[in-house]
Amino acid sequence: MDRRSFIRISSAGAATGIIAPQIVLAGSLGKKISNNAMAGGVFYTKESPGRWAKKAGSHSPIIEKTDSGVRVVTGHPMKQGEHWIIKHMLLDSDFKFIAESLFNPGTDKAAISNFSLSRQTGAVYALSVCNLHDSWLSVLEI
Repeated sequence: MDRRSFIRISSAGAATGIIAPQIVLAGSLGKKISNNAMAGGVFYTKESPGRWAKKAGSHSPIIEKTDSGVRVVTGHPMKQGEHWIIKHMLLDSDFKFIAESLFNPGTDKAAISNFSLSRQTGAVYALSVCNLHDSWLSVLEI
């Protein structure tokens, strides 16, 4: 490979590394999550359940605003050793980690998390992770 080709390919690769995450991740802000190119593949939503179309109702997290932050509920059975929600994760509008709540199906009868938020504005995303049916994402504007 000659020097000019190397520089051209390197520049294109660097530009893609800077631009692509903005298009894929931040591009969903203010829109339905299902418009995100990863919906239905990397994570699932009610609108884009991918291969788990019959599982959307019990796997999609519900986010509710509270006085101190948000409450995340996943209406899913917690069957120890079989099928349960492993954890909830809360992400900010740039998909950066805020907090998580881990579940023990032996002691937790329901997948419910309460997250405190201070000075958080814009969108928050809740990710619900099932041991069998992957990760499910919902969004709430606060």
